[in-house]
Amino acid sequence: MKSAKVFRDYLLSVSKKLLNIVKWIFFGVVAGVLVGAVSSLFAILIVKATGFRAEHPNILFALPLAGLFIIFMYHRTGVPQPKGTNLVLTAIHEGSRLPVVMAPLIFVSSVITHLFGGSAGREGAALQIGGSLGNTIGRILHFKGEDRRQVIMCGMSASFSALFGTPLAAAVLPMEISTVGILYYSALVPCAIASLTAHFVAKAMHVSEASTKITSVPGFTVRNAFITLGLSIAASMVSILFCVAMHKTKSLLGTYFKNAYLRIVVSGCLIILMTLLVGSQTYNGTGSQIIAACVTDPKVSLPLFAFLLKILFTAVTLSGGYQGGEIVPSLFIGATFGVAFATITHVNMPLAAAIGMTCVFCGVTNCPLAALLISFEMFGFEAAPYFLMAVAITYTFSGNFGIYHTQKIYFSKYEPSIVDRYTH
Repeated sequence: MKSAKVFRDYLLSVSKKLLNIVKWIFFGVVAGVLVGAVSSLFAILIVKATGFRAEHPNILFALPLAGLFIIFMYHRTGVPQPKGTNLVLTAIHEGSRLPVVMAPLIFVSSVITHLFGGSAGREGAALQIGGSLGNTIGRILHFKGEDRRQVIMCGMSASFSALFGTPLAAAVLPMEISTVGILYYSALVPCAIASLTAHFVAKAMHVSEASTKITSVPGFTVRNAFITLGLSIAASMVSILFCVAMHKTKSLLGTYFKNAYLRIVVSGCLIILMTLLVGSQTYNGTGSQIIAACVTDPKVSLPLFAFLLKILFTAVTLSGGYQGGEIVPSLFIGATFGVAFATITHVNMPLAAAIGMTCVFCGVTNCPLAALLISFEMFGFEAAPYFLMAVAITYTFSGNFGIYHTQKIYFSKYEPSIVDRYTH
């Protein structure tokens, strides 16, 4: 009798929530289609911009002028100090609205940044585009205030999935990224539906990613486990270095060049100077081809300090006011650091690059589940033991650092206690 009553109560509970479930499935599909289409167009334009710059490398010298146009756009639309992904995370914390203008601004300014040679990614921009569009769709469909977190995260999942081609990680990342130690499981249904729908839309629009599958994975022996331990600890230090470089560079440029127009011109001139000193545009743009080469080409040749150059290029670009994401640069940094580690230690280079990418991504975002899923989707499941160990070690050793200063560390990484502080 008791079991029958429990089952009846369960059926009653499900029937009451059925309408709510249908509502979120519907929203997930709508957001997946609309946000996925916009994000796919964004991905296509980024590729075209990168290709155009490769054919016309001298366009780099117009980077300061492009920067002036970006600042002008933001000022004309009433956004003198763009907060980017940090504003999205704050909206998730507080359940607040995101400005409608955020999506077109980051869309156009990111394409301009890549076209003229700024060092930035696109997936970080996806979180802003997706969050803003998801919030806008929710307002059009008259979703109530308590649903704002879900609609923002749903849009983020759709955009990240379309741009990155990793629907599993895209479904989890928005639920994990705002508050470390807390997963917003209430958003799982719309995020999953939106992510899968956007992935389908991106495929239909022929958005493709370079292959990064690892063809040969050595056995997970005790020796290889210790090597992975060392690489993971070292990569976590690199992730901290990237976070500190980003925050310190932004603070320095903001202190010495308070005028936004002057600051972005100085930043653009520094990027031009550094590019001329390096002698190539390897560290401009997303660097997606370098990332793929690190994982697929066992004989790839790069300077041991390539990861340091990418940190410098990205910090100067984004701190100066150019727009884009930090996630792809973190993958570049991790991949090139993995190559440097493999060159010194004579271990499997593609695997070391893949582990480096996973570790630095985990370290700067504080998202171990998303990092693990991304590693599976990008590199395959054969190296799962390596990635599982690498993510666990990196998450612990990266401390309370993070690339987004509005991200909260709610539960301590080291003991079962609440710390409730922002990353640094």
